[in-house]
Amino acid sequence: MSEKKPFSIKNWSEDDRPREKLLSKGRSALSDAELIAILIGSGNREESAVGLSKRILASVEHNLSELGKVSVKELMKFKGIGEAKAISIAAALELGRRRSGTEALSRKRITSSKSIFELMHPLIGDLSHEEFWVVYLNNSNKVLEKLQLSKGGMTGTLVDTRIALKKALEVGAVSLALAHNHPSGTLRPSQADKQVTQKLMTAAQSLDLRVIDHLIITENGYFSFADEGIL
Repeated sequence: MSEKKPFSIKNWSEDDRPREKLLSKGRSALSDAELIAILIGSGNREESAVGLSKRILASVEHNLSELGKVSVKELMKFKGIGEAKAISIAAALELGRRRSGTEALSRKRITSSKSIFELMHPLIGDLSHEEFWVVYLNNSNKVLEKLQLSKGGMTGTLVDTRIALKKALEVGAVSLALAHNHPSGTLRPSQADKQVTQKLMTAAQSLDLRVIDHLIITENGYFSFADEGIL
């Protein structure tokens, strides 16, 4: 008996090929599973690439944000997903995450805590580790640049005030917005959060810069120091 081969996309009927479907009908016509199937190219001996992709999506309840958190090693636990395929999936999802952040930056003018959240959530909202960012603004509150000031573990991160202010001078900022994520999901500021905020505010004031807000961001919401009157 001949050994069964993986279900390769090139062996499917023409109507079922996601690559051809993308070319003929456009990217938006494809389901999430079909897009992932294009990335992996083939399934395993029991299921097609689309079938395998559907099973991968089902494991995260069809939530692409959750899929973006799945590690390469975890993806490789699915039969038919080797290291190369797992890396392709991870890379594609990371590009999507970065694109969201770039699109937000290109059109963003900060008018409220919500607009800071919309700018930063695509970058740090669903991370499993803590990151601290500074958003640099001009005198019209238009975003000039964003800087990842530090990256830490689940328990916290170190913030270098000198680097933050050096960048402010380089880009000609007149005000700053601070943001960091809480992987734990809690929206309560810690004592360390308050101390870092005060430290950066004091340093910024010495250069005639203003800290307009500090947001704690989680996957599902945010806490604004300015809105809560503790800035």
